[in-house]
Amino acid sequence: MLYLLLSIVFCSLFVQTQGATCWTGVNLSGAEFGSHIPGIYNKDYTFPEPKEVDYYVEKGLNIFRLPFIWERLQLTLLGPLDTAYLGHINDFVDYATNKKGAYVLLDVHNYARYKGNVIGNGTATDAFADLWSKLASAFKNNSKVLFGLMNEPHGMETELWLVDANAAIKSIRDAGATNIITVPGNGYTGAWSWDSNDYGTPNAKVMLGVKDPNNNFVFEVHQYLDSDGSGTHESCVSATVGSQRLKVFTEWARLNKYKGFLGEWAGARNEICYEAITDILKYMDSNKDVWIGWTWWGGGPWWGNYMFALDPNNCGADEPQMAYLKPFLADGYHC
Repeated sequence: MLYLLLSIVFCSLFVQTQGATCWTGVNLSGAEFGSHIPGIYNKDYTFPEPKEVDYYVEKGLNIFRLPFIWERLQLTLLGPLDTAYLGHINDFVDYATNKKGAYVLLDVHNYARYKGNVIGNGTATDAFADLWSKLASAFKNNSKVLFGLMNEPHGMETELWLVDANAAIKSIRDAGATNIITVPGNGYTGAWSWDSNDYGTPNAKVMLGVKDPNNNFVFEVHQYLDSDGSGTHESCVSATVGSQRLKVFTEWARLNKYKGFLGEWAGARNEICYEAITDILKYMDSNKDVWIGWTWWGGGPWWGNYMFALDPNNCGADEPQMAYLKPFLADGYHC
């Protein structure tokens, strides 16, 4: 509880005295790549390298969202965590947090499924809680590690996802971990659809039932800027699409005294998207009573010419989007 109080006070002080949100960072992909399970390291999947962490920290980013696959980390439900895969996660966490002073958001990149079976409907909720009990035990002594319960739950009842999320939160706290937890909603946790019934009962109604005995959690939402919000198109709808799409969630969070973290968002390499990037960042900075940070999608060594890739190009030059992110970076470790 002392850690919680100190982190809230410290972050609040930072927000009052700086232009940026508390955490500004990037997803570093690789560990979630590949369809072969468990797969072969550096053939089917990989992990970000220290040089990438160095690059981003030097630019002023201070948090890394690390996507990984449940089936690789835990080869059988309720079984032990795979030593090699967990070792790669631990190596990354150790370098980013202890060597470089940054934060890491662990991201179970499974869409509320294990081997295709929805948690609570084919995959037991207890198994999900078991995963998080073991992960929490592994990282609870590092206060710079945040626990991202799950990437983009979808294709399920929102009420079921709430049961799953609360079970995982309880297991984390029962393991003695006080780390900040990021909790997504259903329907791919879209900010713009937070109050929609397109995926079932709206997150805006159901997710009021999140229970954390430590009250040390934030809601993680995602928001892309293309026509269907999927992040699969190069064009952005307009220069102000980001602020418009964040408004629903922002107002809900403010009303209910919650914090928000934008775990995935991006814009491609064109003028409208550059304007939209600036717009969404200005919006979050203007609503820091709700928004504590964001992670761009994405970085990582295997993206190649991907339209959202943020790693420096083959010539070592920054990608164009970095110039638009730079004025909004926290540029330090204040949370």
